[in-house]
Amino acid sequence: MKRHAVHVMVMVALLLPLQGCAAVALTLLSAGAGVGASAGIDYTMNGAATRTFTAGHDQLRGAVLTTLRRMAITVKADASTDEGRKIVAEAIDRSVEIELERLTTKATRMRVVVKQGFFFRDRATAGEIISKTGQIVENGTKVTRTTD
Repeated sequence: MKRHAVHVMVMVALLLPLQGCAAVALTLLSAGAGVGASAGIDYTMNGAATRTFTAGHDQLRGAVLTTLRRMAITVKADASTDEGRKIVAEAIDRSVEIELERLTTKATRMRVVVKQGFFFRDRATAGEIISKTGQIVENGTKVTRTTD
């Protein structure tokens, strides 16, 4: 019991200088706790969610478009870039920007930013888009096109 109290005090002492930096503190506190479906998703300080997939660029693009359709998020633009692809989409009160970066023929990095207004970034929705896209890639779900 005394040993546990010492560990807690050490953690508090390490985290005390980080007051106001909740992102770092929460990361340290949740280390090893497991994060479920969001495993493998990294978040940047500006609200972007990123993940690298073991999937080709075209396969990942198809999975992203299927995910957006299933979430009733409307694709507004889908353009090729020097690095891969940029997809811009829109939900009721949010804009979605997705970048696919070709790393190799079998690896693609996905970056998602969901904006609500000028300041707010919706990390939960960005993470869900990546999570659902990952499920499609991992399960090998066939990408089918529907006409609505």
